[in-house]
Amino acid sequence: MPVNTPAPDSPRLLSQRADTARISALYRYPLKSARGQSLPEARLVSTGFEHDRQWLLVTPQGRFITQREQPRLALLRAEATTAQLHLSAADLPSLSITHSDAQVRSRVMIWRDECTAFDAGDAAADALSDWLGSPCRLVRFDPQQQRLSNRQYTGDIAAENAFSDGYPLLLVGAASLSDLNQRVGRELPMNRFRPNIVLEGLGPYDEDQLQELHCGGLVLRAVKPCTRCSITTTEQASGTLDGDEPLRTLKTYRHDAGLGGVTFGQNLVIVSGRGTLLRVGETLQLRWRRPSDQRVSAAGTGR
Repeated sequence: MPVNTPAPDSPRLLSQRADTARISALYRYPLKSARGQSLPEARLVSTGFEHDRQWLLVTPQGRFITQREQPRLALLRAEATTAQLHLSAADLPSLSITHSDAQVRSRVMIWRDECTAFDAGDAAADALSDWLGSPCRLVRFDPQQQRLSNRQYTGDIAAENAFSDGYPLLLVGAASLSDLNQRVGRELPMNRFRPNIVLEGLGPYDEDQLQELHCGGLVLRAVKPCTRCSITTTEQASGTLDGDEPLRTLKTYRHDAGLGGVTFGQNLVIVSGRGTLLRVGETLQLRWRRPSDQRVSAAGTGR
C-alpha cells in the first residue's frame, strides 16, 4: 500500500545540504523516445551528451512521434556512433543507418519548433512503419542549425538542443526516486523518468534548489523543473501502459500551478566545459540557490 508520507513544507536549509554529489548513472537516448543507453562515461557537446536525441521518428507529415503516442518505442534499442545509428528489437530485423543514408533534407515539427532534418530513406521508413504498426519516417537532426531552449529560463545562455523536448540535459536525484517509490508503495525504476544524469548524495528533491554543478572547467546550470507526462506511466521493459502511477501520487505533492503540471527532476544547460567527459562515480561540486533567488515559472515539457 502507498505510504502517506507528508510532503516537504519547505526546502532544506543550505546548512543541511551537501557540497558534493556523486554521479551514479549516465544515460543517453540516440533515437528520441526509444530505449535509453546506460553509459560508463559520456562526453558533453553543445546539445548535451554526444549522440543524444540526434535521431527522431516522425509521421509522414513531419510531426514528431514519442512514447506518448507509441509506448512500444520503449522496446526499440538504439546505439549511435559518429557515423551511424543501429536499431534493433525482438521482432525487428536489425537496421544500420549511416549518415550518408540520411541526406535528403526535410522539415519536421517538434512541439512548436520547425527543424531541418535529413530523411534516412524508404527502406528504414518501411521497416520501422511495419514494426510500429503506423506510418513513420526516420530523420537525423541537422547540426548546422541552432534549436535553442526558451530564453525565459536560460537568460543569456544560448542553450542548444537536438531533438530533446526543450533542454540539453535532465538531472534526477536518486533520493527523490526513493522517496517517490515509498509514497507510491512499489519500486518504479529510474528509466520511467529518462534522465541523463543521476546523482547520489542529495536529499529527496534537493535538486529543486540546485543552482550549478561544477567539475573542473565544466559548469552545468539548473534552469527549470521538468514537468512530467504520460511516458512515466509506461513500463519500459514491456512497452505497455502501467496504470496512472507515478503521476497520481506526484499530483498530491509535486503539482506546480505556474508550470501547469507535476515536476520531477531538473533541466540543465551547459554554461562552460563542452568536450568534458563525465564518468559514473565522479564527484561534482554543488552550488545552491539562495532563498532570495527566484526561479521563473511558465509552461514546459518533459523529455
